[in-house]
Amino acid sequence: MPTYVYKCRDCGHEFEEFQSMTDSPLETCPSCNGYVERIISGGSGFLFKGAGFYITDYRSDSYKKAAAADSSGTSSSSTSSSSSSKSSTDSKTNKSGDK
Repeated sequence: MPTYVYKCRDCGHEFEEFQSMTDSPLETCPSCNGYVERIISGGSGFLFKGAGFYITDYRSDSYKKAAAADSSGTSSSSTSSSSSSKSSTDSKTNKSGDK
C-alpha cells in the first residue's frame, strides 16, 4: 500500500496518508478542514543494506576458476622471467671471469 502526500490549499499543511490504491483521494485537511490535493512525489528509492549486491558477488564457478588461474599465472611468470634473467647474467659474468 502506497503512502500519498497531500497539501491543503487553504493553510498549506502537508501530510502523508497511508491508503490503498483503490481508495478515493482525501478531500479535507485534518487541521483546518480546507480542501486538499494529492501531490505527486518522487517516492522513495530502495536502499541496499549489508554486504554484497555487487556484480562480482554472484559470478559463476567457471568464471572464478578462470580468474584465479589468470591471476596466479601472471604472478608466477613474472617471477620466473626475472630469475631466468639473473641466471643468464650470472653465466655471462662467469664466462668472462669478471667476478
